[in-house]
Amino acid sequence: MVDPAPHLLVVDDDERIRGLLRKFLARNGFLVSVARDAAHARRVLGGLEFDLIVLDVMMPGEDGVALTHALRETLDTPILLLTALSETSERIAGLEAGADDYLAKPFEPKELLLRINAILRRMPDAAPDAAAPKIIQLGPVRYDIERAELTQDGAPIRLTATEVQLMRLFSQNLRQPVSRTRLVEDLGRDGGQAQERAIDVQITRLRRKIEMDPKQPRYLQTVRGEGYMLAPD
Repeated sequence: MVDPAPHLLVVDDDERIRGLLRKFLARNGFLVSVARDAAHARRVLGGLEFDLIVLDVMMPGEDGVALTHALRETLDTPILLLTALSETSERIAGLEAGADDYLAKPFEPKELLLRINAILRRMPDAAPDAAAPKIIQLGPVRYDIERAELTQDGAPIRLTATEVQLMRLFSQNLRQPVSRTRLVEDLGRDGGQAQERAIDVQITRLRRKIEMDPKQPRYLQTVRGEGYMLAPD
């Protein structure tokens, strides 16, 4: 049986851009739905499930960063932000809100395609090594490697696609430092200081979900000069 094509939601207030992206992504094997603003996107998301959301930041009314933050309260669908803003702080704000990646306008369509495919690959589907632990205990927080599920006292904690991939990488390297450069590469991103800073933001967000005191992490530790390390109980 052939797997169904990934279903994408493109949210952009520019009708021309919506049309161009819809045609381009459809030609590359995706099912594509579109929305013209945040309110329209909410209505579409109320009736359909998507594999990924391509979301413009600069929209009238509720912008893309605000919508990302709101969606993350109930939705773990990967989100790729499109931004015309050159300020790094604005892109970081998007990642802090829960986006998995960002792409600055103007961009080459092929780069968008590469970013989308990289995000979709982040959700692990391979079974873990039989010799490896299947449950990682982090104080009151438990991580089920096989199911890619994080819980605290039995209550689920939502993870984004990027956070799932980070937990997979750290689970494969327990108590061993993983460099920022390797994290950038394994997440399918281009190199450079900007992407390493983006990784730092993702680590900060992940710490808020697994640490009692994220400012003094016990489990997801910073190893000076070497990267980050997951050290469970």
